[in-house]
Amino acid sequence: MADRTRRKGEFTGRHMALVLVIGFGIVAAVNFYMASLAVGGFHGVVVENSYVASQKFNTWLAEAEKARALGWDVRPGRVEDGHVLIETANVPAGAQVEAELRRPIGERQFESLVFDAGRDGRFRSRSPVDAGRWTMRLTITAGDDVWVGESEI
Repeated sequence: MADRTRRKGEFTGRHMALVLVIGFGIVAAVNFYMASLAVGGFHGVVVENSYVASQKFNTWLAEAEKARALGWDVRPGRVEDGHVLIETANVPAGAQVEAELRRPIGERQFESLVFDAGRDGRFRSRSPVDAGRWTMRLTITAGDDVWVGESEI
């Protein structure tokens, strides 16, 4: 066997082992980081009992169809000062408007809004809403008629 002298800068088995360990270490670190982000942004189940929710599904569809049959046109939005403005058409005078807000992602945050009726079927929230994304569940009640909708604002 001939003696091999190692030359300066030669790639050896130790180098290869180091490349593998560092490479897999980076992959593992990124995986753990992404998993922690995913778990941190998940607030739990959408429904507590999927069987019960499935039993109510047809009722929810019937209520949605009944609300659609009312013919009410509802367009929610946010104005520059942070208030929520609901523009409606074909909604009877004297209708009551309420809204529940929740953050779709991140920290769990909820707010309730009360609206004042304006002219031309417009309703404006009494208080402004913090900046950022919100999911709004809007309920409009006029007598026995109820319209419920959900939208991003």
